[in-house]
Amino acid sequence: MSGEHKLDLPAPAVRERRALDLNGLGVLGLSVLLMLVGAAVIVGSAVVDSGLGITVGVLVAAGGSLLLPGLVAVAPGEARVVQFVGRYSGTVREPGLRWVNPFTTRVKVSTRIRNHESSVMKVNDADGNPIEIAAVVVWQVADTAQASFEVDDFVTFVETQTETAVRHIATTYPYDTHTSSGLSLRENADEITEKLSTEIAARVQAAGVKIVESRFTHLAYAPEIAQAMLQRQQAGAVVAARAKIVEGAVGMVQAALDQLAEKDVIELDEERKATMVSNLLVVLCGDRSTQPVVNTGSLYQ
Repeated sequence: MSGEHKLDLPAPAVRERRALDLNGLGVLGLSVLLMLVGAAVIVGSAVVDSGLGITVGVLVAAGGSLLLPGLVAVAPGEARVVQFVGRYSGTVREPGLRWVNPFTTRVKVSTRIRNHESSVMKVNDADGNPIEIAAVVVWQVADTAQASFEVDDFVTFVETQTETAVRHIATTYPYDTHTSSGLSLRENADEITEKLSTEIAARVQAAGVKIVESRFTHLAYAPEIAQAMLQRQQAGAVVAARAKIVEGAVGMVQAALDQLAEKDVIELDEERKATMVSNLLVVLCGDRSTQPVVNTGSLYQ
């Protein structure tokens, strides 16, 4: 039985690449300088009544002002997806004040690590038992272009695919296994969560998202069968404990018989050995204190 689930996803139409950007502080200084120079030219041309000078000054000042809309402040853990007339131009990831083509649009995309905790869902495990399950997923945007253009809303996409993967994993494995082979949700949490991370990563790959980790935050039988399953678990624990006690008692009886024979303390025939073994097992395996019985006759009376 396998929890892996491969999706036949289309190849991404766009991949992240770096946008053509410049140091924003330098462009800001150049813009201010051009506007000051343009203003000075306009004032000087007005004094000498030069129409050409005024035109040149206006053009220089306008050129400086046109640079300002291209400035964009990028905070750490954020990126700007740049588009020009509807086409993807690149992504700005370097933090600080940057400058891009002023005629482009810039959309902010968070690249910080995020958590998503799914709601508690009621599903049937591989054995058909109703269980309640929930998980938390740690994820991060790895490709801003895919996150922006391959899916409608990458946050909602991750949430939906996470719950789908949790449901699929829950229905693939039993809550508890009663044999030595096979994985179970309760006893093999590390292996199951690794498979869960793999499946979620495959499902959200189209959105350019990287899965850091996933863990179950809630795992229990549904209330309507919880009591019955608890009794079964308790019965299994009692049987396992009794088996361990019997195993230890048999070893102790064997050791007692071996020591009696080795030290020649008493010679026991087969019937006396059987009686001794029976009495010792009753004493060692009983769950109550034993009551001594004084035999004043012989074993055969």
